[in-house]
Amino acid sequence: MPYITQSDLSTHIYAEVINEITRTDNTIVTKAINTAIQETKMYLGRYDLLQLFGTDTIAPTITDEYLKSIVKDITCWHLIRLANVNVDYTAYRNNYYDAINALKTIMNGGANPDGWPFKDTTGESVPDGDTITWSSNPKRENYY
Repeated sequence: MPYITQSDLSTHIYAEVINEITRTDNTIVTKAINTAIQETKMYLGRYDLLQLFGTDTIAPTITDEYLKSIVKDITCWHLIRLANVNVDYTAYRNNYYDAINALKTIMNGGANPDGWPFKDTTGESVPDGDTITWSSNPKRENYY
């Protein structure tokens, strides 16, 4: 079950504009949606992505309209980059950067969306090897 579909984009961009940009090729829209979902997931690594986004066969257990709006803004930007047909390019660009900034704020802990489940880390183990590195600058030898 997809997270959003082409018909869900009607709140952000008109269907006739999508058809004009993609020349009625629905695979382009699907690729733009998948790219937007992947880009959104990159910023939300500390959350349970399976519950937020689901998979192709499993529906998400958490339905958050704000998260869907962010994914739609990013999807529209990826579509607009292909061709700029009867849309305000700067408005969609600003919406894209606002969505990315919101995701960065959420990633850094500046905002905690209500109801978003965190990833369960109780079963994770410590990775093998030395994951910490340290070094110093060479000793200075100043003479006066």
